[in-house]
Amino acid sequence: LLHLFAFCLQAQVTVQSPPNFTQHVREQSLVTDQLSRRLVRTYQLYSRTSGKHVQILDNKKINAMAEDGDAHAKLIVETDTFGSRVRIKGAETGFYICMNKKGKLIGKSNGKGKDCVFTEIVLENNYTALQNAKYEGWYMAFTRKGRPRKGSKTRQHQREVHFMKRLPKGHQTTEPHRRFEFLNYPFNRRSKRTRNSPQ
Repeated sequence: LLHLFAFCLQAQVTVQSPPNFTQHVREQSLVTDQLSRRLVRTYQLYSRTSGKHVQILDNKKINAMAEDGDAHAKLIVETDTFGSRVRIKGAETGFYICMNKKGKLIGKSNGKGKDCVFTEIVLENNYTALQNAKYEGWYMAFTRKGRPRKGSKTRQHQREVHFMKRLPKGHQTTEPHRRFEFLNYPFNRRSKRTRNSPQ
């Protein structure tokens, strides 16, 4: 009986391997997140090569020739997955930045496709590279003149694929120390009675 008890106790104390969180994040980052609340941010993308900002024009063309604060340079960035994959939309035009099979950047009114999803990669120099989710190894890139470069000719170490996120001009909060505002609800009869009752 003692041997049976010892065997059962040993079976219960079997050590389980810890969960592999890194693997879980990697797997979830490849799947569109339909459950969590999606994070939406607004910023500009400053191109390291052109010295100006990425913009989506009314004719669906994309370049990196916008000045700071230009309406077409204001981008709405929506998270797509558990990880760092995003969809980038022009606030002025509503067009998404996508990449076609030739590696060309194009604007689309419907950004649900995988070709309109980019993975944000923070580099050692603190710049951000945007790799297309459908065409792995192809990045958003612009020349010194602000013209889009084909994704098939891009590599992560190239200056053309390096961007810096910047808040749109005048987007900063004008009142950094603004106080919280509390809503005052009217008392009903029960709450009045509770409030006025002796302790």
